[in-house]
Parts: sequence; structure tokens; C-alpha cells
Amino acid sequence: MSEQRRSTTLRFLAEPGDVNFGGKVHGGAVMKWIDLAAYACSAAWSGKYCITAYAGGIRFVKPILVGSLVEVGARVIYTGRTSMHIAIDVQASDPKELDKTLTTHCIVIMVAVDEEGNPTPIPEWVPKTKEDIELRDSAIRLMNMRKQIGEEMQAGVKYLK
Repeated sequence: MSEQRRSTTLRFLAEPGDVNFGGKVHGGAVMKWIDLAAYACSAAWSGKYCITAYAGGIRFVKPILVGSLVEVGARVIYTGRTSMHIAIDVQASDPKELDKTLTTHCIVIMVAVDEEGNPTPIPEWVPKTKEDIELRDSAIRLMNMRKQIGEEMQAGVKYLK
């Protein structure tokens, strides 16, 4: 396994092919970039092939213009036995000015898998700074909320049959 990297940043220019009918970058393109950054970050941390298990809480804060320099930052904020919670921030700027603006934020959960596609153990990430402890605690709270929401949704499914 290579040395673990907790964070990864992808950088590129938003292209005309990424545009939606409103003339801004399509949300689906942004979601693809988020998934790519989450994969790069989780693979670097675990040293293994990883798959997306969850992407949620996606907040599209500001639109991205075609021609913008886009940065998709990803970092591990919590690890389970086989999974990693990755915080993603997407920022954009005019490449001539480099004054970055947050455009999108979310959490992605990635799972490391072996050659047969089964979840496989990963190294634990242990937060050391106050900010890292707060990020980990936030990930745990979100995990508990998702569990509650899932239980509520499952309870409602019986009425849809």
C-alpha cells in the first residue's frame, strides 16, 4: 500500500459540453466531478479500489460558469471498518483572477472492496486537531440521522404496496 493521503484536489476548466439549458454548468456534471474526487481520495487513503455507497446533502450554493477554473477538494473526515466518509467542496473561479467561490458541498461515503467486490478493511483515520474532531463528530451525527431517516422511509413503504 502506498503512503496514505487524506485529501485530494482535482482541477480543470469547465467546458462548453458541461453546460445546461440555462447556460451554467449542469448539476449532473458537478456530481460526476464529485464522484471522481471521492474515488481518488478514498483510493489514496485505503490503497484499494473503492465504490460509491452514498452521496448526499448536496448543496448547490452558486452556479459554475463555462470557462471557470474548477477545484474539487475531497478529504476523509471519518472511517469505519470498510468505509470512508469524504467531505467534498467544489469551488470555481475566473482563471485570470483565482478568487475562488464555494459552489457545491456534500458528503460521499465510499467503500473499499476486494477483487471479488466484497467490502474489505481499511486503515483507521484518527482526528488530531479540533477541526478534524468536529468534522468526525459531524460525520457521525449525519450517519445517525441517515439511519433514522431510512427507518422512517422503510416504515412508510408498507403503505405503498
